[in-house]
Order: sequence, then structure tokens, then C-alpha cells
Amino acid sequence: MTEFWLISAPGEKTCQQTWDKMMAATTRTNNLSTNHKFSIPDLKVSIGFIPSLLCFILFHLYTATTLVVKKVAQYMADVLEDSRDKVQENLLANGVDLVTYITRFQWDMAKYPIKQSLKNISEIISKQVTQIDNDLKTRASAYNNLKGNLQNLERKNAGSLLTRSLADIVKKEDFVLDSEYLITLLVVVPKTGYTDWQKTYETLAEMVVPRSTNLLFEDNDSGLFSVTLFRKAIDDFKHKARENKFTVRDFQYNEEEMKADKEEMTRLSTDKKKQFGPLVRWLKVNFSEAFIAWIHIKALRVFVESVLRYGLPVNFQAMLLQPSKKTMKKLREVLNDLYKHLDSSAAAIIDSAMDIPGLNLSQQEYYPYVYYKIDCNLLDFKV
Repeated sequence: MTEFWLISAPGEKTCQQTWDKMMAATTRTNNLSTNHKFSIPDLKVSIGFIPSLLCFILFHLYTATTLVVKKVAQYMADVLEDSRDKVQENLLANGVDLVTYITRFQWDMAKYPIKQSLKNISEIISKQVTQIDNDLKTRASAYNNLKGNLQNLERKNAGSLLTRSLADIVKKEDFVLDSEYLITLLVVVPKTGYTDWQKTYETLAEMVVPRSTNLLFEDNDSGLFSVTLFRKAIDDFKHKARENKFTVRDFQYNEEEMKADKEEMTRLSTDKKKQFGPLVRWLKVNFSEAFIAWIHIKALRVFVESVLRYGLPVNFQAMLLQPSKKTMKKLREVLNDLYKHLDSSAAAIIDSAMDIPGLNLSQQEYYPYVYYKIDCNLLDFKV
């Protein structure tokens, strides 16, 4: 599982005792979770520090940052296209996989100096995440436009003979060109109608050149035939062809236009390849930055809410628990028993909620201890 529970409980005589007590309850006898200490430094609690207000600010910052982290991760998957199975190996934080980063979390003193006020640290993170979000919009828009234009051209060169581009199918020698009287038309004929076509095409209008049809290309359903006739018979020929379920393609052989289309496709394909590498590198770097900011906000929220719950001076132990799906319910009960003395009203709510089938206790629920969930599954699909 990629789900962690980040909790905190007040320090007893020492924070180590708090840790030992939690370990004894969750791992030494019943193996309910894999646990790690979560290191939060002594952050600055200054005059004017209002934990309830900071809780509100950090909640909104966390929500915005979560969206950015998920957007960068999802766009990485979109850019990798057929290599989506490699997306997880590109979603790293500080050069390591996300689980390793979380379980070995250390506060980044250079990015988020702890001598700054908590409000200033949250503003630093907010500016950083906003910049990533804005840059992502700009880069994604440019790359998506390029990709969309290339896909449109590729669609023109694929699909049914009724709609696809014919530039890569026909050759100059397939046509009568520069004639005042004669013209070569291209006709799509269903495979089941080949025999009928050969029998009837010369009679679909007056002035069709005898034995002038050739099969130029075929796909699974149809064939593309050329036929030469006098220009004055075009309308009559098209009408009779339609009656016989033969489709005349609107096509004029123009070497310059065909060459320009091919060059445009080559240019777009080359530009996409050129942009792909730098874009993936940018996504990797900025996913890491956004994810690191995201976990630091988690740490800030734990710190501020622990102060709000347990009071000053600061004295609590933050702990990271990784349960399995099978042990989640039991782990919640054990934590409730362990910490219900901190807030009996919260424990009562949890006890009654656990008896209601189908009730999903979300992160918004109130527990006697500080609790936040960290879910490392950031994509909308499984790889």
C-alpha cells in the first residue's frame, strides 16, 4: 500500500516514551503497521502566532498544492503516452522514490528556513507552487498545441479511403495532367463492388476513356481506382457513380501542396521530439519540488495542529504509520484506545461511527490525536 498515516501525540516525560508506547501498541504484539519517526524541527512560535488561523491558511495551501502535485504527475503520464508504465520511475522526490522520501523525511532548511515565521514559510511555499502551476500551464499549452496539430495531420493520413489524405498514395504518373479536355478522377469502390466497377465504369457517363481504370491502393474495406474522362462529363459521371455506391473523391493532384503537407508533418514530428526531452526533465524536477513542498505543508499542519491541541511549550512526537488494508480498522481501534484520554468526546464519536456499516472515516474526521493521511497514489489510473 502507498497510504501512510501521519499522526502526532503529546510527549510524555520524553518524546521517546511516546514513540515507544505507540510502537508497543501497534507492532510488537500485533504487527498492525510499519512505523517511522517523522522529523519536524523546532519551528518558530512567535508573538501573534494564532494556530487556528494558520490551520485555516495551511488547509487551503495544502488543497492547492495537492492539485498541482497531481496535475504534474498526470501530465507526466500524458506526455509519456505509450510509455506510461514508466511514469512511476520518473515521479521522484529529491532523487528517491516517494515512499523512501516520506519515510526518511528531513526538513529542508535551505528552502524553508526555520528562523522564518510559520506564515512566511507558508508564503514561500505558496509562491513556489503557484509558479510551478503557471509554468505547467504555459508549457502544457505549447506542447499540446504541437501534439494536436501533428495528430490532426496523422489522422489525415490514416483511416478510411473515403476521408484520409491521398498524398502518400498517389503518384504523378497516375494522372492525366495539363490537358484541356481530359481529367483523371479518383473513385473509392467497396471491395464487394470491384466486379461491378469493372463492368460499369465506362458506361457511367459519355466520354469515359475505355480501359482507363487502375487500382492504386486498397485497405480492408475499399479500393482506390483512377479513371480518365472528358472534363465536360464530370458532373454526370459523379451522379451515376453515387447511384452505384461508388464515391468520387474531391482531389486535385498538386505536387507543391502535397510536398508542403509532408514537410509540415516532418517539421511537427521533429519539433515534438525536440520538446519531449526538455519537457520530461522539467516535469521531473518540478514534480519533485511540488511533492517536497506538499510534504512540508503536511509537517507544518501537524506542527500547528499539535500546538493547537496540546498547547505550549511545543512537546509532541510526530509518527508515520503505514498500515495494510487488512489492519486499518484494527489499527484505528488500537490508536483510539491508546489516545482516547486526550479527548474523550472525539473517542466517543469514533466509537459510535465504527458501528455504522459503510461509514468512511475521512481525513476530515476528528480523532483524539492529530492525524493526516498521505496517499502516494497520485495518478487517475493504475500502472
